Amino acid sequence: MTTNCDILDIELADQGKARIEWADRDMPVLAAIRERFAKEKPLDGIRIGACMHVTTETANLMRALVAGGAKVTLCASNPLSTQDDTAAALVRDYGIDVYAIAGEDMDSYNAHIEAVVATNPQIIMDDGADLDTALHTKYTDKLAEVIGGTEETTTGVVRLYSMAAEGALGYPVFNVNDANTKHCFDNHFGTGQSTLDGIVRATNRLLAGRTMVVSGFGYCGSGLAQRASGMGMNVIVCEVDPLKALEAHMEGYRVMKAADAAREADVWVTVTGNCKVIDAAAFENMKDGAIICNSGHFDSEINIGWLDAHSTSKIELKPLVEEYALEDGRKIVLLAQGRLVNLACAEGHPASVMDMSFANQALAAEYLLQHAEELENKVYDVPAAIDEDVARVKLQTLGIQIDELTEEQKRYMASWNF
Repeated sequence: MTTNCDILDIELADQGKARIEWADRDMPVLAAIRERFAKEKPLDGIRIGACMHVTTETANLMRALVAGGAKVTLCASNPLSTQDDTAAALVRDYGIDVYAIAGEDMDSYNAHIEAVVATNPQIIMDDGADLDTALHTKYTDKLAEVIGGTEETTTGVVRLYSMAAEGALGYPVFNVNDANTKHCFDNHFGTGQSTLDGIVRATNRLLAGRTMVVSGFGYCGSGLAQRASGMGMNVIVCEVDPLKALEAHMEGYRVMKAADAAREADVWVTVTGNCKVIDAAAFENMKDGAIICNSGHFDSEINIGWLDAHSTSKIELKPLVEEYALEDGRKIVLLAQGRLVNLACAEGHPASVMDMSFANQALAAEYLLQHAEELENKVYDVPAAIDEDVARVKLQTLGIQIDELTEEQKRYMASWNF
C-alpha cells in the first residue's frame, strides 16, 4: 500500500499482522474509537508524524488514526524497541509509512526522525519528545504547520514543560502521560509486569529469593517494586524525593542510598528518567555478578561510560546481555545496552493497559483539532471528560458495573451547609 519506508524485511508482514490482530483482541476501547473514527473521519486529511515504540499496540493506535482519515508517518522512539514484523505489516497492510529497524544505530535513528519531519506533520505524537526536540532545534521552519501534539511518557513531558517554561514551545501539546487512565495503569501495572518479563527473558534467572534494587518510586517504580515483591524478591528502593522514600518505607520496602544498596543488589533497575542514577559510587560497591538494567526512556540512567573505562573486557553472553569484567575481577552484567529492558528484551506493556493509553492519544488528537484555535503554546492535561470516558468504556468492556450518585448525593457533595 505504500513504499515510503525504511524497515528490515517486508516478508515479515504476515507474522506482524497476526500479532497486531492478537493485540487488538485485548484493546476494545481503542477498537471502539477506531470504529467511530471510520464513520466520522475526524482526522480527515491531517498529516500525523509519530515517534513511538513500533510495537503491536502502537500499530493498533496507528490503525485508529488512519481509520479517522489521517495520513500517518511513524518512526521509532528507541533504537531497540522496534518489532520488525510489526513494522512490515504496518507498511504492507495498513498504508502507514514506517521508518524503524530494530537495533538501528544513532545515525539511522536520527535519519528516521528526519524522514518524519520531511512530511510536514500537522500533529505530532511523541514518546520521549525526540521528534518535538528536532522540530524546535533543527527544523524550526516546520513549526508553523504544526497544529499541536501529544506526549506519551514522563521523560518527554519533563522536556516539554521545560520548553514551555522557557517560552520555546512552538505549539500546544497534550500531556497524555499524566492522564489517570495512563499513569495509574500503563506506568504502574504495565511497567511492573513488562520489566520483569524483559529481565526473565534476557537472563532466565529465578527471581524468588533474590534482592532487587529499584531506583525511583514513581508510578513506574512502585509498580515494579510491587510485582517484584509478588515474585518473591526482596526489594530495596533508592529515592531522592523524601515523600516517595517515605511512601516506599510505609509499603514495607527497605530504603537506602544507592552506594549502600549496591552491596546487596542481585538485580538493579532504574526507572527515574534522570542521568547517571547508577554511577561510580554504586559500581565500586556492587556485588560480583550483579545484573543491571534500565526501564526509563533513555539510556542515560546507567553510567555506561564508567563501565567502559573501568573494565578489562566486555563480552556478549547472548543478545543484549553483556558482561563487563572490572579491573578488580568483579563482573557486572548489563541488559539491553542500558536501554528500555522491557521493550528491548521483551514486548513492552501488555495490550490491555496500552488500550487506555492509546485511547487517550487518539481522543486527544481529535480534541486538539476541534479546539486548536483556543489553545496556547503550552502543555495541557488531557481533559477530565476524555479520561473518565476511557475508564468508563474500559469497565464496560470488562463487564463491570458501578454505582452512580443520586441527585441527593450530588447536592450533598456540592453543599457546605446541607
